[in-house]
Amino acid sequence: MRQGVRVAAEVIAILFSVGASAASLAEKFQPDAPYYFESFDPAMKPWDPGQDLNFEEVFKNYAYYEIIFDKSGQEITVNHYIQNRKERSNRFLIRPDRALEAK
Repeated sequence: MRQGVRVAAEVIAILFSVGASAASLAEKFQPDAPYYFESFDPAMKPWDPGQDLNFEEVFKNYAYYEIIFDKSGQEITVNHYIQNRKERSNRFLIRPDRALEAK
């Protein structure tokens, strides 16, 4: 019986931490606002965009990424710029474990 209670408590703790980490992205980034980054790795698990930069910092770079979170905080649009021209745009779903899934 004790083993079952311990396992249940561990599962609840894991689910709470996953839910809290997903919520923290929504709290950290305002929806529909562009955020700029020097790099983007969709294979990172759990995905974390890192520290965003102001536009002046990335504007001087040869390549940078613009990430826009949707209103739900569960989807992002990633625009890749090279020499200040948009080269491509991809959309990703943020899964509950904070892995990204291409849309």
